[in-house]
Amino acid sequence: MRTLVLGRTPARVTSVLDTLRADGFDVEGASTDEEALKLLETEQFGVLIIGGGVGPGSRASIKEFAARHRVGRVIDGALTAPFDAYVRREFEPLIREAIAGG
Repeated sequence: MRTLVLGRTPARVTSVLDTLRADGFDVEGASTDEEALKLLETEQFGVLIIGGGVGPGSRASIKEFAARHRVGRVIDGALTAPFDAYVRREFEPLIREAIAGG
């Protein structure tokens, strides 16, 4: 199951992607709503992580769009340092749960 990470700061998105990929997850990243919508439209993502920098209006419309395009789990996150530890503690268990069907 693929995961899409949406965040406004490209360096932070890259950090999340690097950690998740190192731990065996199939992930893609986006920094703009347009990029995220285009990727979600493919219906290849089961999980969406939305970073803390994404505003409420964008967050709501992206979640609505994701629900219509086969995303089963949306995770709201706001990274704290160290980023890799946060990703492993907060995101990875939720992604694993979604993969397992929970």
